[in-house]
Amino acid sequence: METNIGISDNDRQDIATELFKMLADEFVLYTKTLNAYWNAEGADFYNKHQFFQNQYMQSYKFIDSVATRIRSLGHYVPATLASLLNLTQLTEITREKNDSHGFIKELLSDHESIIIQLREDIHRITNDFQDEATSSLLASLLREHEEMAWFLRAHL
Repeated sequence: METNIGISDNDRQDIATELFKMLADEFVLYTKTLNAYWNAEGADFYNKHQFFQNQYMQSYKFIDSVATRIRSLGHYVPATLASLLNLTQLTEITREKNDSHGFIKELLSDHESIIIQLREDIHRITNDFQDEATSSLLASLLREHEEMAWFLRAHL
């Protein structure tokens, strides 16, 4: 059935394309946070294990919210690892040492990259497409990422 929500087909495609990229970034960040949760070592293990658990659980909600919005726009969600890795701006980084400090620095950098991208996307989607629903979703993600970045920064 055709999606008729007051946004043209072309605009819905352009918005979905931006959301595909955001979904990919969220998924890669989620995976990297799981990596930190599973593999962190050191004297602060238990504390950081709990901390990373809270962050990955929060990240999963972001993924689901973006995927839901993509479907609301009438598009299918890219749902293979290969497609998500092709869409993300983030990188998978491997390290020799699994200390919480290294994980935190890397995750903080990724959150900050997403924050910058969210600001650009909010501006574009609001001004070019007048899509308040997507802009609102992205604004809530922005607030959440800023808070998560603050929590990470506080550990450095």
